[in-house]
Amino acid sequence: MNLLPVAGPRATWSVLWREIRRLPVLSLLAAVVITGASAAGLVAPWALGRLIDDISGGGDRSAIVRVVVMIGVAAVVSGVLTALGVTLVARVGETVLARIREKVLDRVLQLPAPVLEKVRTGDLLSRVGDDVASVASALTEVGPSVLGAALTIVLTVGGMFALDWRLGLAGMLAVPMYFLALRWYLRRSAPYYKQERVALGERSEAIIASLRGSATVRAYRLEDRQLEKIRETSGTARDISITVFRLFSFFSARINHAEFTGLTAILVTGFFLVRADAVTVGAVTAAALYFHRLFNPVNVVLMEFDQIQTAAAGMSRLAGVLEIEASPEPPAGPGPADASLELVDISHNYDGPEVVSGVSLRFEPGERVALVGASGAGKTTLAAIAAGVLAPSAGTVKLGGVDIRDLGDDRTRAQVALLSQEVHVFSGPLVEDVRLARPAATADEVEAALDRVEALGWVRALPEGLETVVGENGHQLTGAQAQQLAFARLVLADPPVAVLDEATAEAGSAGARELERASAAATVGRTTLVVAHRLTQAEQADRIVVLDQGRVVESGTHAGLLAAGGRYAQLWRSWTGTSTPDRLGARTTPASAST
Repeated sequence: MNLLPVAGPRATWSVLWREIRRLPVLSLLAAVVITGASAAGLVAPWALGRLIDDISGGGDRSAIVRVVVMIGVAAVVSGVLTALGVTLVARVGETVLARIREKVLDRVLQLPAPVLEKVRTGDLLSRVGDDVASVASALTEVGPSVLGAALTIVLTVGGMFALDWRLGLAGMLAVPMYFLALRWYLRRSAPYYKQERVALGERSEAIIASLRGSATVRAYRLEDRQLEKIRETSGTARDISITVFRLFSFFSARINHAEFTGLTAILVTGFFLVRADAVTVGAVTAAALYFHRLFNPVNVVLMEFDQIQTAAAGMSRLAGVLEIEASPEPPAGPGPADASLELVDISHNYDGPEVVSGVSLRFEPGERVALVGASGAGKTTLAAIAAGVLAPSAGTVKLGGVDIRDLGDDRTRAQVALLSQEVHVFSGPLVEDVRLARPAATADEVEAALDRVEALGWVRALPEGLETVVGENGHQLTGAQAQQLAFARLVLADPPVAVLDEATAEAGSAGARELERASAAATVGRTTLVVAHRLTQAEQADRIVVLDQGRVVESGTHAGLLAAGGRYAQLWRSWTGTSTPDRLGARTTPASAST
C-alpha cells in the first residue's frame, strides 16, 4: 500500500494563497481591522510615559484624567476591533479551508481506481480528518492571534524607535536570541511533526483494519496481535509527541533569556541617556513598557509554532493530494454510434501475474450477457474494465465503436453505469438518495423509477414516504431495499449500457425473486453485462461467457453450454446439486455454492 504525496513548502503556500486571493475584500478588511486593533494597543504605554513626564514637570491633576480617559478609549477601541478582526479572520479561514477540503475530496474521488486501491485508508482518512482539523484550528484560532501578534510586534518596534532610536536598538538586542532560539527549535522539531502526521495515519490504518476485519480477527483469534499492532502504532505517535514537547520546553527557556536580555538592555541604555539629558524618564518608561508589551505577542508567535508546524504539516499533506494531476479530458469527438460494447484483447494485472489475459468480447445493443466463473477467475476485474472504471494493462474498450479513452471519463460515465453489491445509502431524504442519479428529476419521475423496480410499495409504507430520512442517521433499510434503490437510480440515470457486478448478491435472502425482477426491469432495453452471483441469473441471459483463470473458456446459451458438458456444466451441477445429465434443468438450490 502507498502513501499519498506530500507537497513542498512553496506548493503548500501557493495553494493557501490562491484561495485567500479569491476573497480580496474580506481578506483586506480583516487585515485592516486587525492592524487597527494592534495600533490602538500602542496608546497606553505612550500615554503612561507622557503622564510621568507631565508629573515630573509639575503638571496638574487634569493630566491624570486625560491619560485615564485616553487609555480607556483606546482599550475599548482595541477590544472592539480585536473581536471584529478575529471574526473576520476566522471567516476567511473557514471559507478557505472549506474550499481546500472540497478540492481535496473532489481530487480523491476522481483518482483512478488502481491508484485509490493502493492508497492506505488510514492515510486518506487522517488527511481529510486529523489534517483538516489541525489546519482548521490554525486558520480560525491560531491564525487570528498570530496575525494580531505579528502586527503588534511590528507597530510596537516602530513605536520604540519613534521614542528614541537608541532605545529601539537596545531592545533589538533580543532579536538575535529570539532568532537563534527559533532556529534551534525548528531544526530539531520540524522532522518530528512530519513523522507525527505519518504516525497518526499508521495508527488510524491499524484501528480501521481491525474494525473492518473484526469477524476475521475473532474467527482466527487474532485479537492480541491486532491490539499489539494498535498499541505499537499508538506508542510511536505518543513518543514523537513527547519528544516534541520536550524540545518545546527547552525552546521556552531560551525565549525567557531573550526577554531578560532585551528589557535589561533598554533599562541600562535608558539610565545613561536620562543621565545625559538625551531622553526623558517618561520616554524610557514608555520604551520599557513597549518592550514588555512585546512579551505576549512574541510568545504567541513563537509558542504557537507548535500548532503552526502541525498545521503546516497537515496543509502540506492536503496540498500533496491537490498536486496529483487529474486525468485530462480528451477533445470533443464523435459519440458512440450505438449501445454496443466491445472488449478487444484485454489483459490486466495488479503488480503481479495477469488476472485477465487476452479477452475479446462483443456485446450487441440490448444484449444481456452473464459472466460466470469460479472465485478468482477475473470476473470483477473484467466488469470494471468493461465499465471504464479500471484501465486495462493492455487492450481496448469500445462503446458504439468509439474507444472509451477518446470519450473521456465524463462521457463514459454517461454511457455506462456500474452497480456492485456494495451499495451505500446516503443520509437524507430517500427521494434525494434516488435523485443522485439525476438531480433534476421530479418526484413523479422518482416514483416511476421506484415503481419499475417494485420498490414503490414499501417506500410509500415508510413513515414519511419519499421524504423519509434514510441512512446512518435515519430509517435503516435492509440490504435488499438498498439494492432496489440502486436499481432505481440506474433507471433514473438511463444509461444505454449497464454492468452489474454481483448486484443481486442479496438474492440469497428472502428478497431473492424481488431483486432479480428489479434487476431485469432496470436493464430492459440496455446492453447488460451481469457478473452472475447465482446461476439462475445466467440461465436468463441471452448469452453466457465462462471465465477460468482470466481467460474465456466457453461462450454460448444456457442450453448449449449444458449440452457441451464443459466448465459451465460443471458449475451448474455444483450449483444445483445434480449429478446426471438428465437432471441438469433442476431448480434446486443448495445451502452454499459459489460462482
